[in-house]
Formats: sequence, C-alpha cells, structure tokens
Amino acid sequence: MPDLTEKKTAEEIPAQAAAAAAKPEKARSLGSDAWHDLRRKPIFVISALLILLLVIIAVAPGLFTSVDPRAGDLRNHYLTKPNYGHLFQADWFGYDLQGRSIYARVIYGARASVVVGICVTLGVTILGGIAGMAAGYFGGWIDTIISRVTDVFFGVPLLLGSLVILNAFTSRTIWSVVFALVSLGWTQMTRVMRGSVITVKQADFVTAAKALGAGTTRIMFKHILPNAIAPVIVVATIALGGYIATEATLSFLGIGLQDPTISWGIDINSAQKVIRTAPYALFFPAGMLSLTVLAFIMLGDAVRDALDPKLR
Repeated sequence: MPDLTEKKTAEEIPAQAAAAAAKPEKARSLGSDAWHDLRRKPIFVISALLILLLVIIAVAPGLFTSVDPRAGDLRNHYLTKPNYGHLFQADWFGYDLQGRSIYARVIYGARASVVVGICVTLGVTILGGIAGMAAGYFGGWIDTIISRVTDVFFGVPLLLGSLVILNAFTSRTIWSVVFALVSLGWTQMTRVMRGSVITVKQADFVTAAKALGAGTTRIMFKHILPNAIAPVIVVATIALGGYIATEATLSFLGIGLQDPTISWGIDINSAQKVIRTAPYALFFPAGMLSLTVLAFIMLGDAVRDALDPKLR
C-alpha cells in the first residue's frame, strides 16, 4: 500500500511549480532597468573603462610615470624622435621645446581636465537643476523671471563669455576656469530640468501626493526630482566632455590655465610652433584630449539610450 504522505508530496510539487511560474516578476525601477541594459552595451563598457583609466591617471599619475613633467633639460632636443620601444619612459613620446617629457605631461595633464570637467558638470547641474525645478514646479511669475534670465545668459556663447570673464582674473587657475564655465553653462540644464518637471508634475502620483497633504519640499524632492532627473543626467554626461574640450580651447588660446599648471591645451599651444618638424609634440596631447572627449560622449549616448523609453 503506497504511503499517503509520499503521494501527497508528489501531488503538491507540480502545484508549487505552477504557482512559482505564475508568480509575477518583481518590478524594476528606472535606474535598475537602465543598469540592466547598460551592462550589455559594448559602447558603455568601453567608454566606462576608458573613463575609469582616465580617473586613475588623474588621481595617481605617479603610478604611470616617475618623471617630473615640469623638469626641462635642453639636452633633450625636441627634434629627437620618440623612442616607442621605451614603454612608460621619459622619451616614449619624445620631448617638447623645453626638453620636458611629453609622456609625463600627457599623464599629468589629465588631472586638470578631469577636475575641470567634473566640477563644472556638478556646478551647472546643481545650479541649473534648482532653477529649473523652481521654474517648472511653481510656474507663474517665478517661471517668467527664471526663463527670461536664462534667455539672457543663453544668448552669450560659452567660449566667448568665458574669455571675457577670465580676462578679469589676474591669475587663472583651475577654479577660475570652473567659475567662468559654471557662470554661463547652467542655462542648458535649467531648460532641460524645467521641461522635465513640467511633464512630471502633471502625473497622477503627484496629484495624489498633494491630495494627501504632502508639503512642497517633499513633493519636489521625493516625487518629482527622482522622476525628472533622467534627462538631466544624460545631458550632463554628454556635456562633461564638452567642458573638457572648452577648457583645453581656453588654455590653447592663452586665456585658460597658465603655467605651472599642466594642461593639454597649453601643450597643444606650445606644440603648434613645431608642428612641421615635430608633429608628435602636438599629436599626443591632442590625441589624449580627443580620446577623453569621445569617451564621455559615448558614455552619454549609452546612458541616453538606456534611460529613454522611446529608444527601447
């Protein structure tokens, strides 16, 4: 006679399996869903690895070279071609006009670009985000004033306006460049945040929060901000590469960073004098700059595709 307990267990197994199969999958948030897609995109993996390497170089350049990037020795003639067999050595990329190692300056030049790019991006995102949230949520005269001020600043070209602002500084450092770019770059973030907030505040969950008596601060930062921040993140990621390129352009024109600060723009400006006889002096800092900007643009494109529901 079969055991009733075994029979009951055998009958319960298919039922439990069917119940488990019918159990709905736990819903993922926008962030987790975007991360799930990003991990499977080669363009994101490549750009993220490049940016990670760039950040490590900026934080700890001593891991990649022990050469002093400011030490000039005129015995190291700039017409001496790079020794590509001496990996990570002083003469790997050759020498500049003052006998300084181009490789060492390329490594140490990453710090200024990374600091300027990150600080400017954080500054314009915070300043523009606050202004855009206020304009989009409150509307009325607050929206009118912020929008008109934004239009005035938006009409000033970023590069031209930065030239004017930086001319007022007797000593131009990283922080003066950051101040100039933040002063004029917040307008784009304001417009993006304002449009996103206007769309989100009309959602049912915002109306329900108001009906339940939630305060303005709670509604703005608990309900609206998490759902309106995605477009801002995309724009900020792409714009970061543009800010790095703008800093290099200002330094190239002699209005941005100055010696003894090491910058790719300064080295490109110096190398243009010998572009015919020693093109490598221009190629390496310009190539590193282009690779950095490209990495952030690629990252921004990948993030945009992951966060935009229309592109899924």
